[in-house]
Amino acid sequence: MTLDSAAPAPPNPPSRKAVGPAVVIGSALEWFDFYLYASMAALVFGKLFFPGGDPTTATLGAMATFAVGFLARPFGGIVFGVLGDKFGRKIVLSVTFLLMGISSGLIGLLPTYESVGIAAPLLLVVLRLLQGLGAGAELGSAIAVAYEHADEKSRGRLGSLPALGVNIGLFASSLTVTVLTSFSDEFLYSWGWRIPFIASFALVGLGFWVRRQMPETPEFEKAAREAGSKKKTQPLRALIRSDWRGLSVVLAITIGYNGVSYVFKTFSLSYLTQFRDVAANVGSFGITLASAAAIITVPIAGRICDKVGSKTVVITGAVATAALAFPFFWMLDSGQKVLIWAALVLATGIVVPAMLSAQGAFLAQQFPTETRASGLGTGREVGGAFSGGLAPLAALALVSATPGHATWAVSLMFVAGALFIGIGAMYDQAKRLAAVTEQPVVERA
Repeated sequence: MTLDSAAPAPPNPPSRKAVGPAVVIGSALEWFDFYLYASMAALVFGKLFFPGGDPTTATLGAMATFAVGFLARPFGGIVFGVLGDKFGRKIVLSVTFLLMGISSGLIGLLPTYESVGIAAPLLLVVLRLLQGLGAGAELGSAIAVAYEHADEKSRGRLGSLPALGVNIGLFASSLTVTVLTSFSDEFLYSWGWRIPFIASFALVGLGFWVRRQMPETPEFEKAAREAGSKKKTQPLRALIRSDWRGLSVVLAITIGYNGVSYVFKTFSLSYLTQFRDVAANVGSFGITLASAAAIITVPIAGRICDKVGSKTVVITGAVATAALAFPFFWMLDSGQKVLIWAALVLATGIVVPAMLSAQGAFLAQQFPTETRASGLGTGREVGGAFSGGLAPLAALALVSATPGHATWAVSLMFVAGALFIGIGAMYDQAKRLAAVTEQPVVERA
């Protein structure tokens, strides 16, 4: 369906009850694959795809492929965001789910460096790029769907659904990694790591079916009907010309949030195993506990957003991030399982997911319907490419180069990320946008 050929809404539209499961289950399955790759890059891929005498160099090579996925995500966010604004959110979420799931399944079938040499890491990079394209469209489009199906009193709660799916995916992937790392290294490095990737082939069928049951959003259908015979819209042009302020807000928050989030989740695993000689299953189990806590945190934070406002929750999360910057590593350095798990639960189970939950409503309200998918996709994924993918790599390099493998520089990265989040939230465009959108839509295009 195009904006200039949209038919009137059917008298009996599909039930919106399908929206919640479609957003949560689809996001969970898609981000299960994405986070699984992150964990395997930190724990396994260095040895299998980047062998060498220096384990740190091998791990850096594996983490670089993790960053490659983030470099592909802006293209996915921009291209599929524009398509979402032109043809609808539903079709984009279905197509990108297939792209992500099939790419993940093929990773599980890859030969290692020992078998085919340099072709192995090259194929890994190609599939990681395809993963990045699919993931680049996922969260922004899912946020748009959830937000546009909500009324004003439930936008915080429904806007948190994509974050709930993300954390369910993280929980499932971290639990999977915990189980796999509990077996022998021989099992893990031989074929154990392949099992969850290959399982993606089965999961993608379920996720695609769920996504296809989801109705299109009322706001998009209304915009499509109103467009009627008017000139076709150019979402990316309108975004840059009219909604660049909202785009800047999303960029700033995403740069700060993704950098903080992925250092907490990904770098901490490598740090514990490589620099503190902590068993791999200790860190992965800590992430599992944190993910379970996040599944509880996210809906609570969403409801709080409906009470006090999503902006307040985002700023509170930024302050809490800065407060955790140094204590987080003090707890990891203790070497005590309970303190390590407590640090991961506080950071990854409470503070980070609360901010992500609030971002659903907060970031969506920075744009009008006509550019919402483009704005969310472009802002989140461009910002993520410069932080989420590179931050763990930068943190690993900083600790490797610091005498005694000190972490103070990484703690300062947390403080900087918190500043980006706080400043972005302070420039909320919701009130300005509300005033501007009182004008006819045609004047914005």
